[in-house]
Amino acid sequence: MPKVSRQADDAGIHEQYWFWCPGCKGYHAFTTKSPKTSGWTFNGDVEKPTFSPSLLVWGSRPEERCHLFMKDGKIQFLSDCHHELAGKTVECPEWEGFDKEKG
Repeated sequence: MPKVSRQADDAGIHEQYWFWCPGCKGYHAFTTKSPKTSGWTFNGDVEKPTFSPSLLVWGSRPEERCHLFMKDGKIQFLSDCHHELAGKTVECPEWEGFDKEKG
């Protein structure tokens, strides 16, 4: 089963891969294509995704910060995360689609 979901515009200008973050209990995305940034590299495997470099969400807000690497389908949370998974590595959950109740 896939762990990330590709979202892209019809023109092929923007491309992101979304996943469910079990630490934040919310969705995050790696942008692989955008006119504003060179984006993250992606190994192309939606079942064992690897993105580089790390993803930093809410970097300017330490009380909500999430900082991680995703390698071979596992999420390595760095120690500066705000949640209980800081410093731990966990399996990325399977993608079930966007769920409005999850946030």
